[in-house]
Amino acid sequence: MGDTINFQDLFRQGFQGLQNMMSSISLLDVAIALFIGLITGLFIFFIYRKAFRGVVYNHNFNVTLVLMTMITSLIILTISTNIVLSLGMVGALSIVRFRTAIKDPLDIVFMFWSISAGIAIGAKVYSVALLGSLILGVTVYFLAKHKLKGMAYLLIIHFKEEAEYAVNYHLKGLGHKLKSKTIRNQTIELVVELKLKEEKTEFVQELSVVEGVQDVSLVSYNGDYAP
Repeated sequence: MGDTINFQDLFRQGFQGLQNMMSSISLLDVAIALFIGLITGLFIFFIYRKAFRGVVYNHNFNVTLVLMTMITSLIILTISTNIVLSLGMVGALSIVRFRTAIKDPLDIVFMFWSISAGIAIGAKVYSVALLGSLILGVTVYFLAKHKLKGMAYLLIIHFKEEAEYAVNYHLKGLGHKLKSKTIRNQTIELVVELKLKEEKTEFVQELSVVEGVQDVSLVSYNGDYAP
């Protein structure tokens, strides 16, 4: 059977294809891809930091966005020159799982943004990566700043039962919404939602000096509160 291809022939063809691939990718291509990936990743880093509105800012996750852009560009640059290698790379990457819990849906958007930018850079479509990232960054930044005009907060108050009337009196003008009320050993924990157009928090000091009030806390609220 003269047409039969054995394992040695497949290995030799694959090795020759790998050599051709390495010769077709110059060091200049790698340097350009990494540089543009770094610039784009730093832009995503800046937008994420400015647009973040959660409780705890995760610096490591933000650094991951930069590295993800650069790594994705290298992967796409590598597999774009060899279709056999690209199929093998897809199979290898299919076993990768991102096991860190993503609590904010906007974080997933930033992850896809980094991957998409890396794919465009690796495919040498630099204008798509740069212009697309610029438009996305301006859009996310504008929407994040616009949200600040009516941010929601949780006001958590612990007080004695005899101070309930005074606390309710101070809450009347705040336009609050009751989230939970817990009574334990003649102590009440009251959690209400507030919408503040401006960062005026003088009412926190006013509530804290009410007789019978033990403590008052005002925290940012993203809609995931569970008493």
